Amino acid sequence: MEKIELLLDAAAIDRTLGRIAHQIAERNSDPRRVGLVGMQSRGVFLAQRIAVKLTTIYETQMPVGTLDVALYRDDWRMALKQPAVRVTEIPFDINECDVILVDDVLYTGRTVRAALSAIMDFGRPRTIQLAVLADRGSRELPISADYIGLSIPTRSDQEVRLSVAELDNEDSLWLTKKEASGK
Repeated sequence: MEKIELLLDAAAIDRTLGRIAHQIAERNSDPRRVGLVGMQSRGVFLAQRIAVKLTTIYETQMPVGTLDVALYRDDWRMALKQPAVRVTEIPFDINECDVILVDDVLYTGRTVRAALSAIMDFGRPRTIQLAVLADRGSRELPISADYIGLSIPTRSDQEVRLSVAELDNEDSLWLTKKEASGK
């Protein structure tokens, strides 16, 4: 992966997540109805960080769940191998809850569509809101985020990649050149 441009460093990511947390709190006045669900893998860490910020804003502990959508995707059957399935754990009742779905990068909308299907298997939320660190445009499905950290239109030969300290030993968001197929 060839890094082209640093979009957000660690401090900027932290500020951006703080802004998203404040926007969530402004829209959702009752913290007892709010639950965050991070999408595997990097969305989980972003959801946990937003929950910490919301805990300070709301002055109450915020519940956080983890969602894997591998088996809900519409393209996994086209792959030559079984998808890697990760943990899904939602430790709160989502019925009548305002679920904040958190992902790192919004692109085609297919992962979010899969997440909506997966969430509905857990119950009937009052609302499902989407928070993303970066929106790179080029949607294939009519999906939009409620909370966006950074909008960055990209070309088809580019990607937006998030590194998180928990997995990658650093926090950074990069515009990268897409790796050639088959590698």
